[in-house]
Amino acid sequence: MRPLWKGAVSFGLVYVPVKMYAATEKKNIKFNYLHEKCKTPIQYRRYCPYCDAEVENEQIVKGYEYEKGKYVVIRDEDFEHIPGEATRSINIIDFVNLTDIDPLFFDKGYYLAPGDGGQKVYELLKKSMDETGKVAIAKVVIRNKESLAALRIADGILTMSTMFYPDEVRKPTGIPELDYNVSIHDNELKMAVNLINNLSAAFQPEKYTDEYRQGLMEVIQAKVAGEGVEVAAVPQTEKVVDLMAALKASIELAEQERGTVKKKGTRKKAAGA
Repeated sequence: MRPLWKGAVSFGLVYVPVKMYAATEKKNIKFNYLHEKCKTPIQYRRYCPYCDAEVENEQIVKGYEYEKGKYVVIRDEDFEHIPGEATRSINIIDFVNLTDIDPLFFDKGYYLAPGDGGQKVYELLKKSMDETGKVAIAKVVIRNKESLAALRIADGILTMSTMFYPDEVRKPTGIPELDYNVSIHDNELKMAVNLINNLSAAFQPEKYTDEYRQGLMEVIQAKVAGEGVEVAAVPQTEKVVDLMAALKASIELAEQERGTVKKKGTRKKAAGA
């Protein structure tokens, strides 16, 4: 992997040289838009309706619309006058508990590796954070955008997750469906809690797969091979009338599945013994 960014983590008077690497990637299946008649890819032009002409990349500038139809042009040199990007610094502000951060605030994930000559201070920061069990809240500027960021230790590596600012996280207001009034019976609550306990497990990310993407790729491969596409039957879902019956059936199903998993695990142990 190539580093996306080089800079330093700063806390107090300590500077830790780091290199930043992307920790995540989207696995979306991309499509081109075609003209149905001839199957030719559709072109998207950079077109100026005022000049009635196509515009080259070097003729395009960034404009901020401060009033309807009125723009102020911001050029590359204007960004240089804004502090942050030039310093290439991840400035730690506070150390907090991870459980205090709502997951809604997290955006993109990155790995931070030690920069040239920074192995010792990198290890010092890692060990001190591991010792305290704290997460560092910092500010960082990446690609002309300042973000909050959370630094933590994961699998022995210093990681960084960019975060949304509070005014970027929408409040759940104006959602009429949330204005309801229902009563929950004690037995219903107990059975729902029991169901959650039966479905509880240690988080193992490798067990989760993108089944929709896999199914879509199978459809694409079948079309490439000239085969017919079989559509799986979708089970008809009926409206649940008896909540208690549904909870009871769910608990029984969860217990059966757990029993099957435990039996498989026992067989593996016996085979390896």
